[in-house]
Amino acid sequence: MAKADHIYVQRLGYTHHGIDLGDGTAVHYTGEVGRKAGAAVRRTAIAVFAAGSRVRVRPYGQCSSPRAVIRRAFSRLGEARYSLPFNNCEHFAVWCKTGRPGSEQITDAGSLAGGATGIGAGVASGLGAVSATGAVAGLSGSGVMSGLATVGGVVGGGAVAGLAVVGAAPAAAATLAMGVILRDRDSLPADERQARRFGRVATVAGGVAGSVAGIATVAAAGTVGGLSAAGITSGLAAIGAVAGGGMAAGVGIVAAGPAVAAVAMGYGTYRVWRWWTVG
Repeated sequence: MAKADHIYVQRLGYTHHGIDLGDGTAVHYTGEVGRKAGAAVRRTAIAVFAAGSRVRVRPYGQCSSPRAVIRRAFSRLGEARYSLPFNNCEHFAVWCKTGRPGSEQITDAGSLAGGATGIGAGVASGLGAVSATGAVAGLSGSGVMSGLATVGGVVGGGAVAGLAVVGAAPAAAATLAMGVILRDRDSLPADERQARRFGRVATVAGGVAGSVAGIATVAAAGTVGGLSAAGITSGLAAIGAVAGGGMAAGVGIVAAGPAVAAVAMGYGTYRVWRWWTVG
């Protein structure tokens, strides 16, 4: 650690942040989650800040000079305006380093919640479209096949294209959420920016791969192989049976597949690249 470093410690389910003053003390928002009634920006011993946890340093790319960082930290000593979503200990430490407050924890949590909601809404809207648009309404076997054919017809295809279309909205929601979580900023170090860039690319690739894999699974899962009407009907029924449902459940699973693959491949690529380059 060095003077003006952004330091942090891992707590149970979250991280606590502050600024190292280089003399065995740190400036940070005191108090723990659930006990923030008297939280304020204070200067304490590093041992008090750490509370028995290992102290780590957050690396930066572009950031302010150590003198500016320390000046900002001292300027807010005694402040008692803690707010978990808008003015927490991470917001404070990032502001000291860059002049712009930010909290990865809050942004990521919001993105995950929004992404999960978007994926669920996308799957539901896909099932609704399949149920309502075909010549045969509803989610019976004939209704599902009729709806898939109609949905697929929008892009010039048939029922197979319909399977891809119903997975597009959940995949888009997942891609947007991962785009926020893995967003680029000039304050990040070069290796972190590169890992995030590869993660964003892998997210898109994962969505495409998940769509292809879902259609391939439909073709192979049923008692009737292939992507004929009978093959799709049989495959969707077999996939839906895994979740205790029928064809409609199968459509829901196939629709969610690209989103799950996008998140898994995007975040997995990011973590592997970071492990490879940073350790």
